[in-house]
Amino acid sequence: MRINFLGAAETVTGSKYLLECGRQKILVDCGLFQGRKELRLKNWQEFPVNPASISHVLLTHAHIDHTGYLPLLVKKGFHGEVYCTEATKELCKILLPDSGYLQEEFAAHANKHGFWKHRPAKPLYTEKDARKSLEYLRAREFGKKYQLFNDCDYQFNRAGHILGAASIVINHADTTIAFSGDLGRLDDPIMKPPVPIQKADYLVIESTYGDRLHKDIDVITQIEEVVNRTIERGGTIVIPAFAVGRAQLILYYLHELKEQRRIPDVSVYLDSPMAIDATDLFMRFAREHKLTPAQAKAVCKTAHYVNSVEESKKIDISTDPKIIISASGMASGGRVLHHIRVFAGDKRNTFLFTGYQADGTRGDSLVNKGLRDIKMFGEYVHVNAEVEQLENISAHLDYAEELEWLNNFTSPPRKVFIVHGEHNSAQALKEKIIDNFGWDCVVPSMGQVEELV
Repeated sequence: MRINFLGAAETVTGSKYLLECGRQKILVDCGLFQGRKELRLKNWQEFPVNPASISHVLLTHAHIDHTGYLPLLVKKGFHGEVYCTEATKELCKILLPDSGYLQEEFAAHANKHGFWKHRPAKPLYTEKDARKSLEYLRAREFGKKYQLFNDCDYQFNRAGHILGAASIVINHADTTIAFSGDLGRLDDPIMKPPVPIQKADYLVIESTYGDRLHKDIDVITQIEEVVNRTIERGGTIVIPAFAVGRAQLILYYLHELKEQRRIPDVSVYLDSPMAIDATDLFMRFAREHKLTPAQAKAVCKTAHYVNSVEESKKIDISTDPKIIISASGMASGGRVLHHIRVFAGDKRNTFLFTGYQADGTRGDSLVNKGLRDIKMFGEYVHVNAEVEQLENISAHLDYAEELEWLNNFTSPPRKVFIVHGEHNSAQALKEKIIDNFGWDCVVPSMGQVEELV
């Protein structure tokens, strides 16, 4: 066996790991690069191996940075099968066509306004390409072993990050490699915790928060304070939130605050067709989270669902104080950009970001870099609105929780590969694992190949 790190190496995006088992090639995750321009440009590069030579793809979860390259892989010749959990399959039916649509929309907008250097601008792939790739998805259960080919099997274990999220354990001959995927919090208010892995010869582990601890902050009180002070000055709260996972958690907190009468009964709008569909799945896959069916139903009724573009525009015209939840969570695309452009100039308004903001995204520019002029739709928009971040609402473990999860190993892995983290985060987690367990750790670079012997 050997592994080639084709993405999410010293960055949090573009997860792709090519595992070669004899003559068979398995791709674990098939993510799109997002964020900085130099990363996004990698999506346009020739794939390092012939996609037709890949026999199987295994997906840890549905987020686009783990699945968004799949339509392009199929377009370039992949014709194998893609295995994932049932909830991941259902979420991909929502996320991938939307990703194709956004690619087409961006290209059309660039051609109309002439801000893209390539003329004419073309989409990376289309909505039709994305729908074609869905034909290759095959759902599998948590906790059950499945055979890939002779002497090779795999198993999905619940990772808790979002609906359907999994860690993957692959056995080939006498060697086992585990992929943590994105690991959810141990005490998440909604999602069940990640299932520990006890043994593997090799471990590929995420390091999103490898250099940080989540602050001991009462999130619901923080939301309460932001909402109340914004409403008091007659403003609107725009919450960029990932359509899958984060949007549902925000709805849960707002529902609790309204039930306890800690915030005014202002209108809440969920302006994201994806988030609306994902919220429906939240009720369907109740076994994966902690809420009762009645609680889940009540949470989902907290917001007015906004489907059409016309309805979305009407929200912006209204001068009433309100709360708008819209994707994407890092303000890297989607309807939230239109809301940001409309509400940016008024200091009465608030942009409330939720969780990690990857380097190079608009969320990073506003939250981490403190910039007040951000580029969107080919022009700069000045932000007078208040900018806040919920710092304890991440769907990822911090390093202390990650060490606790690793403590379940009954014997040390031969080697640990630290991925899905910016350089400093990955290096920090490496040092912590060495200090606490004495394990052999590597932070691979993009394209690095490691023999698994």
